[in-house]
Amino acid sequence: MNAPTNVVKGRTWRDMLISLVVLLVPVALLVAFASFVREGRPASVLDPAPVVAQAQAAGRFPVTAPQGLGEGWRPVSANFRTSADGATLRIGYVTPGGDGVQFVSSDVPAQQLLANELGDQARAVGTETIAGRSWQRYTARPGETALVRTEPDHTLIVVGPATLDELHTLAAAIG
Repeated sequence: MNAPTNVVKGRTWRDMLISLVVLLVPVALLVAFASFVREGRPASVLDPAPVVAQAQAAGRFPVTAPQGLGEGWRPVSANFRTSADGATLRIGYVTPGGDGVQFVSSDVPAQQLLANELGDQARAVGTETIAGRSWQRYTARPGETALVRTEPDHTLIVVGPATLDELHTLAAAIG
């Protein structure tokens, strides 16, 4: 007696396409749901005052932080770190236009700080007078502009993909 043999019929392109659709539809639904949930959540707002106070208490350099930014400016991150090279205060904001901008104040040597914060390809492209003070404008990482003010004992940077008007507003709020 011969045992029955199982013959597997060849798969068609139609069968493979159906298998792919069965796999991809749940993945697409999951991605769409995650995007919907994420867009409905604004960035968390925080009070940068405790971090600014920490930087002031360190006494490494005169700490100035933006004041009176007005409606639509939301502080979303703040930190103060010290290292062998110096100390750095960073405060991140979401602008009224929805872009992220960062304020940096540091006593790290200016050339090193600019390379770290703006990237190696950063180039000075002009000078701006904002609230009576001179700021150097830089092209920074792709899509970003920076305003830099160098003081004798520290450097101030405003950087991000925001409009130049928004960068000016943040720089003017520093004083």
